[in-house]
Amino acid sequence: MKKLVYFSGAVLALTGLAACNETGTTPDLDANDDRYAAIAETFVNETVIPTYKYLADDTAELVDRLEAFAGNKSQQALDAACEVFLTSRAYWEKSEAFLFGAATAFGIDPHIDSWPLDQTALERLLASETIISSLAGEGGDAYAGDQLGNALLGFHGIEFILFRNGDNRTYTDITDTELTYAIAVAGDLRNRCAELYISWSGNESYKLYDYVANDLELNLVIEGSGNYYGEDMLKAGNAGSSYASQSLVMQAICDGCITIADEVATQKIGRPYNGTTEEDIAYIESPYSHKSIQDFYDNMVSIKNVYYGGLDAESMGASADSYDRTNSLHAWFQETDPDFDARMTAAIDKALAEINGDGTGMVKPFVNNRQDASVGEAIEAISALNEVLIEAKGRFTE
Repeated sequence: MKKLVYFSGAVLALTGLAACNETGTTPDLDANDDRYAAIAETFVNETVIPTYKYLADDTAELVDRLEAFAGNKSQQALDAACEVFLTSRAYWEKSEAFLFGAATAFGIDPHIDSWPLDQTALERLLASETIISSLAGEGGDAYAGDQLGNALLGFHGIEFILFRNGDNRTYTDITDTELTYAIAVAGDLRNRCAELYISWSGNESYKLYDYVANDLELNLVIEGSGNYYGEDMLKAGNAGSSYASQSLVMQAICDGCITIADEVATQKIGRPYNGTTEEDIAYIESPYSHKSIQDFYDNMVSIKNVYYGGLDAESMGASADSYDRTNSLHAWFQETDPDFDARMTAAIDKALAEINGDGTGMVKPFVNNRQDASVGEAIEAISALNEVLIEAKGRFTE
């Protein structure tokens, strides 16, 4: 895989060497700052940016395949759209260990990944000739993003159109009206995923940059500093960065993992498992494609990718992962506390296995087995991982 590095040169010259503060003096760097800066570079350039690049490219391809299906309807064309939907969905789930930054600051996370889908409102939308006409016209993607609420946008609206009961729908069952809605919402999804990629990479040569930045005027930089998010992190400890020190960067990276581990255990899985209200029972992610368990698994992969530094092999379509054996959290703890590293890697492996292991894990589909005993076992494993992640963050407290 080609290395996607946009900030490593000049920025690391600031972070890893003698950095000047606002008074122009050269402070004494903490003994670990150079290493933390290298770990941060791996995180930004080997995990975050490539994940978002794959996500942006695949959601753009999803629009193309939906439009191709609209132009020449067949089961083969629909299946092709379903396939790229699931691939792009996996990249999104594998990004959730770093939802801090643009995904949160710009409201992208709830915009593209809110559930449950408001099916009642969707029925009204599909029955409205005025709305469908606006979605079908030029700028339908922008109209969707501006006018439809989060409960009608993003992955789950498209999922509802493409899947039923875990299967790709029969192509003749999808109406022109449904397809118009799906294409517009997919266009908005593409736009927001491009926003994510650009806001971290700073890649102003990206094919959608002009459209996202100038036509749609979406947010791309941090208000005040004007930094892109990758740039901001790699400038830690220097004037203009939102990170006052390298150790705070390490804490932020750990916090991202902690947040998603807690959400998966207590909300994504825990709420349907423990809840009793209709809202709790309906709080199931990806119920139409029956990919809930895959979502949870990919969330744990996102933690693994952050900890090991790089991407898993499946994400790259490769035979081996791209994990960094020198400058990653895994490498750091292997050197400084091998026993702790062994606990972390075991906890990650246990969480993955209890969700969707080889011959083990949660009973599929989750939507029909939300209170199976295997669900409780998965929650326990993810909660245990979360405790180790919290401990990891504490190792970087100044």
